[in-house]
Amino acid sequence: MLAPSAPVSLSIPATGTESRLLHLGLREDGSLEVPPEPPGSPASWYTGSPTPGERGPAVLLGHVNATGGGEGVFAGLRNLVPGDRLEIAREDGTTAVFSVDRGEQYGKDEFPTLAVYGNTAGAELRLITCDGFDPATGTFDDNYVVYASLSG
Repeated sequence: MLAPSAPVSLSIPATGTESRLLHLGLREDGSLEVPPEPPGSPASWYTGSPTPGERGPAVLLGHVNATGGGEGVFAGLRNLVPGDRLEIAREDGTTAVFSVDRGEQYGKDEFPTLAVYGNTAGAELRLITCDGFDPATGTFDDNYVVYASLSG
């Protein structure tokens, strides 16, 4: 595990994803702030979670699509497979390297909050995006979560 240090950027070599990381918290109603809406918006680190590399699940959020219908920063999450690398550059100059364990789709009304945000024995990472687009309503009914563990 690594000492606390805020994340600066994310790299996912398997999908060619590169993103600086915003630092976002909770809204007044207790729900997570989401990254802003411009096309290709950057991903964000949830400031209520551990920094990547610390014990516990660091949480990163990103859009699956961009304004205007293009791909968002996390459009490629479904393509990740166990063992793929996730690299997070940190303010102290170190890089926390994670290995994908699995990806899971959940209905928003059945989201496993404890499994995603609950304490873990080691340093872990969660990447969360929307999924399950419903063309009838124009909304996403699900979330997709990638689970990863610190590997270096």
